[in-house]
Amino acid sequence: MTDLDIWLTVIMLGIGTYIIRYSFIGFVGDRELPEWLTRHLRYVPAAVMPGLIAPLTVWPEATGGDPDPARLIAATTALLIGGIFRSVLGAIFGGMGMLYLMLYLLG
Repeated sequence: MTDLDIWLTVIMLGIGTYIIRYSFIGFVGDRELPEWLTRHLRYVPAAVMPGLIAPLTVWPEATGGDPDPARLIAATTALLIGGIFRSVLGAIFGGMGMLYLMLYLLG
């Protein structure tokens, strides 16, 4: 692939992403969403976060795909903080702090 091919791919993906987002916000933004759709959209953040975090925790690229105790402990800490205190930011910062601490202690 040439540099031009890569840049054209990035630009086209950006335009495609913009069109997809605009189709939802631009056409539906001034109308009230149906109650059934609003109910389903409440679960999007709860589905996206584990989808982003699980692969990085169970198969981290930094260890060649082997489970890493530091990341597993940090994920467990974040899960406990989020479950007990019902705080997304608390879970994020608690897990991040535990990850840095475990990486420092375990090497």
